[in-house]
This record gives sequence, C-alpha cells and structure tokens, in this order.
Amino acid sequence: MFIVYFERIKVKNIYKALYIYPKLNKHSMVIVVNTRLLLKGRLEGIGWFTFQSLKRITANHPEHQFIFVFDRPYSDEFIFSKNVTPVVIGPPARHPVLFYLWFEFQIPRVLKKYKADLFLSPDGYLSLNTSVPQLAVIHDINFAHRPQDLPRVQAFYYNYFFPKFARKAARIATVSAYSKKDIATTYKIDNSKIDVVYDGCNDNFTPVAEKVQKEMRGKYTQGFPFFLFVGALHPRKNVEGLLKAFDRFKQELGGTEKLLIVGGQMHKTGTITSTWKNMQFKDEVIFTGRVSSEELSRIFGSALSLVFVPFFEGFGIPILEAMNAGVPVICSNTTSMPEVGGDAVLYADPENTEQIAEAMHKMASDSAMRNELIQKGYQQKMNFSWDKTAGLLWESILQTLK
Repeated sequence: MFIVYFERIKVKNIYKALYIYPKLNKHSMVIVVNTRLLLKGRLEGIGWFTFQSLKRITANHPEHQFIFVFDRPYSDEFIFSKNVTPVVIGPPARHPVLFYLWFEFQIPRVLKKYKADLFLSPDGYLSLNTSVPQLAVIHDINFAHRPQDLPRVQAFYYNYFFPKFARKAARIATVSAYSKKDIATTYKIDNSKIDVVYDGCNDNFTPVAEKVQKEMRGKYTQGFPFFLFVGALHPRKNVEGLLKAFDRFKQELGGTEKLLIVGGQMHKTGTITSTWKNMQFKDEVIFTGRVSSEELSRIFGSALSLVFVPFFEGFGIPILEAMNAGVPVICSNTTSMPEVGGDAVLYADPENTEQIAEAMHKMASDSAMRNELIQKGYQQKMNFSWDKTAGLLWESILQTLK
C-alpha cells in the first residue's frame, strides 16, 4: 500500500508518505468546489481548467465527496460522477459587490452545512470568513501589473482582495513557474506554499484534412490563407498591436493573407474598433465573435499561423491549441509564454509592431521554417495534458490537507 503512495504521489519525505497521506485517505473527504465558471457553451480558460481537472479528479477518487457550488442553474454535463453533489446558491456572482456577498456569506454557509474538509476555488476567489482550509488556483495576477485594462471597480476589487486571498489560502496553485514567482514576489508569499499546475489542451484540437482547410477558408476568408488570433477582445491581449502589425505586414509585403480574429468582447473595446477603422487594410480583417469549441478546432487546423502577442499571460492556452492542431505559432516573448512555447515558436516583442510584422512575413514566406516549428510543436505539446493537470491539482489538494 505504501509503495503505491510513493509511486503515485512521488513524495521524497518518508514521514509524509507513511504518516500523513494515509491518514488523509482513511475517511471520505468532503471537498467543496467553486464551480461558478462551469457555464454550458461558454467555457473559457479558467472554465476549461475547472471542467477538465474536476472531471478527472472526481472519477479517479470515488471515495471522496465533492460539493459543486454554482451561482445559477447548472447543466447536467457538469455533474461528472455519483460522488458529485450540485448546490445552487445566489446571487449570481458577476460583479464585485456580488462577489463579496457570495464568497463571504454564502460560501461559509455551504462549508458549514456539508462539514467541508476543504474549499477548492479554481478561479482564485476565497472566503475570508471561514476557518476551513482553502486551496486557491490563482492563474495569474495581471490586474496587479495592468489595472488600467479593467473597469475601475473590478480592478479595485482584485487588487484589494487577492493579496488577502493569497495570504488566507492554506495553499495556492498556479499554471506556470512564471506566475508562481510573480505571486510569491508581488504578494510576499512563501515560495514553498505555491504549486505549479500547468494547463492542458482539449482533445479536439488536432490537424485537419485539406478538405476541411478549404472549407474553413472558404467560409471565413474567401478561400485565402489566414493568420489567426484567438482570445477575448481585451486590452491585455494586445489586439490593437496585432492590427497595426498586420497592416504593416500588408503594406510591406502585399500578398493574399488575411487576419481572422476569434473571440468575444470584454471591457474596453473602443480603442480596438478605432484602430481597426484607421487601418489601410481593414477589409482584410475578419472578426468572427465567439464560436463553438468544435468550430474553433477546425479554424485552428486551417490557419497559416497563430499570432498570439498579449502583453501578459499566466499560461497561454491558444499556444498549446495551435501546437496540437499542427499549426506554427508567433507569440510574445514575455511573462509565461516562453515557458509554454519553448523552442517551438517564433517570438516577438508585443510592444514592437515592426517585430510582429517581421515574424508574420517570415511565416508567410518560409515554408521550411513553418514545417520545422510544427514538428517542434508536436514535441513541446507533450509536456502538457489535462491528465497531468488533474494529477498535479490532486497532489496540491493533498498538500493543502496535510
């Protein structure tokens, strides 16, 4: 039995293996989980992390009970197994005032009612009003460095409460070594309290047949090859810089390539609109809005290249999605992105539109380089999977409860 613990958890400390972890598994634990971002048809980065990790953890650990707490009616697809009990409590937490009410009053009641051993929060929000051990998954703290990108009230809430959440947490998980260092340094948190739990990539992102590529290009770009951006239209994503770089690329090289931008609006988008309107080649840019996960995988596999140049990312899932789809990547050389991209992407300074345009020129003109990046991407992507994510998050849960 103890050998299993050594293999599965890979602990080096004999005391932990022999005395701590077995005690945790002697009884059925009650783990209450904040699942408010599990929204049918509207899963994004943190939502996918929640979905994919919990789907595996609940199935792999039937001996424990999981209380999923939603802030609105839920879809049955999120009740993954018999050991999951769904609970709906209001009000819908989508505004700083409602965040406070939900986490400081409603969550403690649920924790008390179900005699919780742990509160797991995949979006990092915690309750300051409970003594139950809490594990916060803080994906990044972009708001600490770029508060100007958010509405003022939201920026104030994040920068007031998240330092408190970080100190209140029994343990913190985050999605990159960059974010671990950033959280520890910015909030003066002990480095050993933070675990790195990398993101994964959904299975539907795979290379697509030439027939599908032609279909997607015909549907979106009049049959022409296209650069692809995927993400929310948010100032942090540097869509303005991408538009300016694409305009410069077209001015200098011409060519038939178009730019396809997939993602919904968030927060301030007026400057993105004005930048687009002032472009010389604005007619070569296509905005699709949100698309389904299935459609997105087909779009990815049909792209000439992903161009993903945000100012700040805690991980950068689109980079991994492109690698899985067999598509080369241009991405920022900042924050966590070199950690995800390794030597399998073409880097550019997000502040330098000339450098981004030059990278696009290389992608459009050098097929040998594109193929080399694709092959390297196939190797790099092996470092990340949702199975690994779930395993690492479970280890973090056990560490929290020791």
